[in-house]
Amino acid sequence: MTEKEKQQAGELYDASDRELFAERVKARKLCAEFNALEYNDFQKRERLIDRIVALKGEDVSIEAGFLCNYGYNIVIGNNFHADINCIMIDNAEITFGDNVYIGPNCCFCTAERPLEPALRNTGAEYAKPIKVGSNVCFGSNVTIAAGVTIGDNAVINTGSVVTKDVPSDCIASGNPCLPTKVTERSTAHEAPKKAEEKPAEAPAEKKPEPAPEKPKTRHLEIRRVDGAPHSGGGFPDKRR
Repeated sequence: MTEKEKQQAGELYDASDRELFAERVKARKLCAEFNALEYNDFQKRERLIDRIVALKGEDVSIEAGFLCNYGYNIVIGNNFHADINCIMIDNAEITFGDNVYIGPNCCFCTAERPLEPALRNTGAEYAKPIKVGSNVCFGSNVTIAAGVTIGDNAVINTGSVVTKDVPSDCIASGNPCLPTKVTERSTAHEAPKKAEEKPAEAPAEKKPEPAPEKPKTRHLEIRRVDGAPHSGGGFPDKRR
């Protein structure tokens, strides 16, 4: 097994291996070229980032001062921004989800030295992956140690040193970094849910409408007026 294969398998390996050294030199040259570009040369900046990292999504922006060891261990999702002086010691894989924002002077370090001095002095080291979920925000001067996983919707406050996993939906800070507050779960990246429908109310009982009144009629009494005077009414008939 080569030293590179040991590195990728998470086993103890020799970091001074010739193959690994040559790959680090190649990555640092590309980073130096990237950092020397004019700020508004966006097309060339994007082409160089494509050559440095293994995979990236859409709307990825990285400011000057970016450094990495190999580049081919870095996977970036959509809508990613890294501010100035972002360092990625990507001896193992570093993966980012969507919508990740990194403040200035942050460091992601997958390398870890042995605790035994005699072994450590040989130049041997381990590499443990770092995983960052989606909708994560890092303040400035944050350090992420080897083997750490950060859940979705987390916020890492300024100056934190993250040595243990950070759960989803929380704000974490300190040295060592610990969750300090639970946040509401973000749903910006999810399909909108339908508004809850209120149960239909029973229709109110209608009172019976009163029956329409019958039109009033006038009774007219009709009497004949051409009868004889003794007939009981009317004027006498004067016709001959």
